[in-house]
Amino acid sequence: MSLPRGTPDLEVLDLLVSVAELGSLGAAARRHGVSQPAVGMRISALERRLQLRLLDRGPTGSALTDAGYEVVELGRPVLAAGAALMDGVAALHRALHPSLRVMASKTIADHRIPHWLSALRKLRPELAVELDVANSQQVTAAVRARDAELGFVEGPHSPAGLGSRVLVADELAVVVATNHPWATRHRAVTLRELADTPLLWREKGSGTRDTVWEALQMHGTPARPAAELGSAAAILTTARNGTAPAVVSRLIVAHELRAGTLCEVQLATSITLTRMFRAIWHRRTPPTGPAEDLVELAARIESARASRR
Repeated sequence: MSLPRGTPDLEVLDLLVSVAELGSLGAAARRHGVSQPAVGMRISALERRLQLRLLDRGPTGSALTDAGYEVVELGRPVLAAGAALMDGVAALHRALHPSLRVMASKTIADHRIPHWLSALRKLRPELAVELDVANSQQVTAAVRARDAELGFVEGPHSPAGLGSRVLVADELAVVVATNHPWATRHRAVTLRELADTPLLWREKGSGTRDTVWEALQMHGTPARPAAELGSAAAILTTARNGTAPAVVSRLIVAHELRAGTLCEVQLATSITLTRMFRAIWHRRTPPTGPAEDLVELAARIESARASRR
């Protein structure tokens, strides 16, 4: 089959449909990211090709003619078929070169994601995984915007409006330098004392910060931070220098406690500081294929790890 002579290309048909939907050349130009004169020139070229007047041009603007509206209606199913064609081509690319875009909070990316991706690699060796690292707030925003198919975050609650699955509870520990007064203290520290003490905090948007803040604000507004730092490594270094206590994940501080470079502070027995590691996704696109495999593998690995403790 050969197309009839003068068949227009899909892009200019799409421009004409935008003019019909939005009511002006200027609005159509903004939708397509081109200049208004460029839209006018392309539609003029379409008119010459079809030998039809599609726009009535006047001093106050342009409006579609009856013929223009008719071409728009004839063009809609053609554009739909073109979109379906490109969706099919994209699916072929995904099948030939499967990939998965993931974002994870810093703690999860450093300490848990490598184990999960190693298991996924064994299951799907052909899969290319792109991993970006940010704090939990930034990961959540990316998943909402569909910039990532799957996110892994930490915090006390599931992000509003997203699908999620809890993978494991992560325990937090209060740590101080070996020369800090709390290092040799025999009496347990209460939440009230923690709330009244300037601490080393992660930056706003961190899941660790949200968890600790929620626990401490039951006793009033927490004291002004001794410092706000953008990474766990910076917090540990600052804590070792004796600046202030820090509340961090046991995953992060375990080697410091074993080496004796930091001391864990005993908390009152009624206090349990934990935050959840969660997989999150856009509710309209729940995980399937590789994304679903990664969530299932992560849950299975963390369940096995918890049972061994």
